Amino acid sequence: MKIAVVGATGLVGREILKVLEERNFPVTEFIPVASEQSVGKKITFNQNEYTVVSADAAIELKPDIAIFSAGATTSLELAPKFAGAGTTVIDNSSAWRMNDDVPLIVPEINGTVLKKDNKIIANPNCSTIQLLMALSPLHNGFKIKRVVVSTYQSVSGSGAKAVDQLMKERKGEPVEKYYPHQIDLNVIPQGGDFTDDGYTTEEIKLLNETHKILDPDIRITATVVRVPVVNGHSEAVNIEFGEKFELYDIKRLLGFMPGIVVFDIPEGNIYPMPVFCQGKDEVFVGRIRRDHSQPNSLNLWIVSDNLRKGAATNAVQIAEYLLKNNLIDNPVH
Repeated sequence: MKIAVVGATGLVGREILKVLEERNFPVTEFIPVASEQSVGKKITFNQNEYTVVSADAAIELKPDIAIFSAGATTSLELAPKFAGAGTTVIDNSSAWRMNDDVPLIVPEINGTVLKKDNKIIANPNCSTIQLLMALSPLHNGFKIKRVVVSTYQSVSGSGAKAVDQLMKERKGEPVEKYYPHQIDLNVIPQGGDFTDDGYTTEEIKLLNETHKILDPDIRITATVVRVPVVNGHSEAVNIEFGEKFELYDIKRLLGFMPGIVVFDIPEGNIYPMPVFCQGKDEVFVGRIRRDHSQPNSLNLWIVSDNLRKGAATNAVQIAEYLLKNNLIDNPVH
């Protein structure tokens, strides 16, 4: 397999390389792609050194798969060019997620919708992925009516400049702020830009992507909060079901879901935390308890490494799914 990673020098791009290595993805030719400023730089993958090339050079090489992590503007411009050359694009940005002709995929949930002619495939938002990994088996079991989610999102979800702001503020060093406020020793109740109705773009992504992937009839509302954690998103989730449930059935359904780990022993102070989940591919669920204020309702706490399952791992899993199901059809090979 000839694989290109677009945005290979970025925070998520480097994680994609790591995941490809760890999962022994069958790469026979590797093409690192980055912006013009990074062209010519050296990058190591599978203990070999490669030279970063431009997007135009990569398109000429006609890779089988290109995994994009270079922002929405770049994806809108370049993904159709790669697709036009016969490459299957897996895009990490928000550019294509709500396009009716582009599948939005979490392989464990809806990989079966993929077809050979899907030349652009969208990776959902990191906070959406971990939320739906937990919601999907519960929706299948008890039909979810409504979800209220509050996120506690790490700074790495905003990129390297946000991580730099946190770490330099922590050291008392001067830094150009990525966020509109101090993030160290603070929380910022804003993710993305505000819209006319007072919600932020990150909150709207959670709603729209849940509807596209899981069920448009689920009512969902969200509050996104940025917290001074380097890596690992957390979510407090309240779920109202259309049917009665028992807690042991909830835990059983979650336990059987591939990619989910139930981490819930209250008497031992055992519950998911970002510091525990860092570097892991699973989505961890704990604090599982009935909501006594509303019939057929449940509270959950969900944590996952946003650079792994929230971005790099999910993208690589999509590529693995395509290979396993013979959905890669590059006419060049």
